[in-house]
Amino acid sequence: MTTFSSAPARPVSIAALGECMLELQGQAFGQLRQTFGGDTLNTAVYLSRCGGTQLRVHYATALGDDALSAGLLERWAAEGVQTGLVQRLPGRLPGLYLIELDEGGERRFHYWRGQAAARSYFDAAATALEEQADALDALYLSGISLAILPPAGRERVLALMARMRARGAVVAFDNNFRPRLWESPADARYWYGRAFAAASVALITADDHQALHSLPHLASAVSAAQALPVDEVAIKRGALPTIVGGDGAWQEVATEAVARVVDTTAAGDSFAAGYLSQRLAGVAPAAAAAFGNRLAARVIQHPGALIPREAMQDLMSRG
Repeated sequence: MTTFSSAPARPVSIAALGECMLELQGQAFGQLRQTFGGDTLNTAVYLSRCGGTQLRVHYATALGDDALSAGLLERWAAEGVQTGLVQRLPGRLPGLYLIELDEGGERRFHYWRGQAAARSYFDAAATALEEQADALDALYLSGISLAILPPAGRERVLALMARMRARGAVVAFDNNFRPRLWESPADARYWYGRAFAAASVALITADDHQALHSLPHLASAVSAAQALPVDEVAIKRGALPTIVGGDGAWQEVATEAVARVVDTTAAGDSFAAGYLSQRLAGVAPAAAAAFGNRLAARVIQHPGALIPREAMQDLMSRG
């Protein structure tokens, strides 16, 4: 299993790498609500809320020099997310997406992100993330973090993952898989395979793993995830119990029943935050997964990626 400090004596520092976009919620040509979101940014915000003063959360991405980008930075800072790893690129803009929901709370996304600034984060000879990596205790990224980058940027990310893991840092890779972001399934499998090999913790959504590898059944995806060359794995299966463990030792952790699902956006992102916030505080994997499931259950009862702070006050660290 991955080595986590049982009782950190100082605040733990983690960086999340990826993309945050402007988010529109509602029906096309109807009333729209503007906010922001992105898988790893959602996780960063929930990490900050759950970690309190014992967790310093940084977000690494690229934005433009426009008012919208400035507004994003202000809102992240208000959530306690550190923005020193963000690069501002003159003349560029953040991406945009629209979420439409069906009656069951399932979402459909429409994206405008092809020229988003985040795709150019590794165009610089050296990024703030690479320069400050030795001061970080953990790194979190996802399949989307890789997908939006050109191959040269992905190589830099993989080198950073290997470098951090080699010195004992926690390197968590979330398998968020969006087929439309990849040239082909084979291309995605190639980069995912390398990312899993460089990670110490894998956070797996089983149906994404099933889609990535074109597996016939969810059970096949679970078996494949359990065989990954990663020290610690957490496998999410919707309402079914979460499976956590590694090296042949596995535990099932019950999810929390929800009377009415309003919006499943950020269910996996919030689970990742809940799980990692607890593991970085020295909590055992099963208990960390239980907390992640509890947070995800709370999130899906509210619209949007980031729910109001008051809706999860009882889950936020007082430390």
